[in-house]
Amino acid sequence: MFAGHESAGSNNLKVFAMPRMMDYLTTNGPWDQLLRYSNIVLQALRDNEKTAVGESLFVTPHLVPHRDEYSETVGFVIHGPSKNVLFLPDIDDWDRWESEYGIRIESMIAEVDFAYLDATFFDDNELPGRDMSKIPHPRLFDSMQRFSKLAVTEQSKVRFFHINHSNRVRFEDSEERRLMNELNFSLAGQNERVCLD
Repeated sequence: MFAGHESAGSNNLKVFAMPRMMDYLTTNGPWDQLLRYSNIVLQALRDNEKTAVGESLFVTPHLVPHRDEYSETVGFVIHGPSKNVLFLPDIDDWDRWESEYGIRIESMIAEVDFAYLDATFFDDNELPGRDMSKIPHPRLFDSMQRFSKLAVTEQSKVRFFHINHSNRVRFEDSEERRLMNELNFSLAGQNERVCLD
């Protein structure tokens, strides 16, 4: 919305979107005004289809199971000139991804150089009084157990992020961080960058 005439007043700013998100932006205010005033121009993304977003930069969106109230939820493989990154901050469950979309997380890790993965909650004991089954995300503890079966070279690609404020792994002196370090996994750092060339 900051691209609109009352703010930045952009002109034909490319906005890449999946089909449901394109429909949402086209048929709902105030976003449809951005299109009418040519502040933005929509660029279609399709599931599992590589799309150029720059001269030597491509993205491949992959649908993932998640809430999807207004649009699709996707993870992206970002393809650079010589390296690739999996960016997957939101997903309900690794097994559901495989059963519903035919994608196995371990196979995705094998195909990339870096894998930034959902670590919203550490375990089901994190939010007392809340039914954690209604807030599906892969639990970090379970993900680490699962990925500990991978070769060390594959494990080293994994960078956990998208950490809820209640997840104690964010504290360096926590038992959760100690366990993560013991299992040789890492959190992504603030402003972390990786070179794709």
